Amino acid sequence: MADPATITLAVKAAIAAATDKRTWKAVGVLIAAILTPFILVIVMILSLLSGTSQHNNAAIDLCFNGSVAGSSVPAEYTVYIEDMSGCFSVLDQAIADTEAGMNGGTLDNVRIKAIFYSLYFGAKNLSLSDAEARAFVNCFVTYEKDSENHTVAVPASLDTAYANLEASGIPVTKESKANALQIYQRIVYGGAGSYTGEIEYGGKGGTALDGLTLLHPETKNNLDLVTYAENAFNSGWGYVWGTYGDVLTDSLFEYKLKQYPDGVGDYEDFIRENWLGGRTTDCVGLIKGYGWYNPDTKAIEYGTNGMPDVGADGMYNAATVKGSMDTMPDTPGLAVWKSGHIGVYIGNGEVIEAMGTKYCVVKTKLEGRGWKAWLEVPYISYETK
Repeated sequence: MADPATITLAVKAAIAAATDKRTWKAVGVLIAAILTPFILVIVMILSLLSGTSQHNNAAIDLCFNGSVAGSSVPAEYTVYIEDMSGCFSVLDQAIADTEAGMNGGTLDNVRIKAIFYSLYFGAKNLSLSDAEARAFVNCFVTYEKDSENHTVAVPASLDTAYANLEASGIPVTKESKANALQIYQRIVYGGAGSYTGEIEYGGKGGTALDGLTLLHPETKNNLDLVTYAENAFNSGWGYVWGTYGDVLTDSLFEYKLKQYPDGVGDYEDFIRENWLGGRTTDCVGLIKGYGWYNPDTKAIEYGTNGMPDVGADGMYNAATVKGSMDTMPDTPGLAVWKSGHIGVYIGNGEVIEAMGTKYCVVKTKLEGRGWKAWLEVPYISYETK
């Protein structure tokens, strides 16, 4: 051990060094030299993770909403996106075929594809036959007897769907379930997705349905569809999956909770606080509600006027007049579509759409919203005045 005098001298030297700014500068340079390589590694890792996250989100948006992968998307992702988009097209048809055999109601198209995406994105040479698609979609329904003793398909709960997938030999992990939920929420309940344009909210003086004035009430047509959609916007209609313009009463809400325990149940508190007691719709319900609206009784009468109960993709698939966005005519009352979602073009580059549970019926710009195609709604006529 050093003697006291030596220790005292050492302490004094240390104090002097500690109070000398030149010493601190030298120490700082030394520390920086030691830590800089580690800091750079951390920054690189965070940058890579951020980049991967951006590529993952871009892949999700491209698969669900269409468009062409940009140059910033890695080549291997581009192949995966093309493969997944091809599978989605086959799934869309299988979902439409299954819905045709249902006694009312629709399947949660986005949920089905979100789960498929979480299970298979990144698989090499991914493809899906018609039979494989039907088998996959069949996991999302159960079969019951209707009032006339006919066997009909009805949507299965999420837990039942996962159990059916596992029973069919498809391994489902906690991670894939969590990924599917994130994808689903991004596409459906994120509402805006990658859209960065203006979102205009209504609720500023709409008319009750019993006071709505249509141009040609004797027919179902594009101009009155615009009037109906604008009134829903101005009246501040909310968004609830599986609804189409009726007032969300306690009994209707309870029914929708049972019908869609995930799509509605996951947002029960938000819906109860914001939309209960007012009129609500989902995206395609906005169009179906107009089709079922009776101008004489001033009520929405389910399943009338030749308008079937189909989902957004089912309506797009049934359209005979449609095209890519670069061919879209400037015709108010056209519908605009992307996978799992549909809106009403009202002219002047604007769209009214039921955007998502945490949004409502809103007005957005046509450009930048990621619409993949336009269509004439197949159950109405198109007029110019």
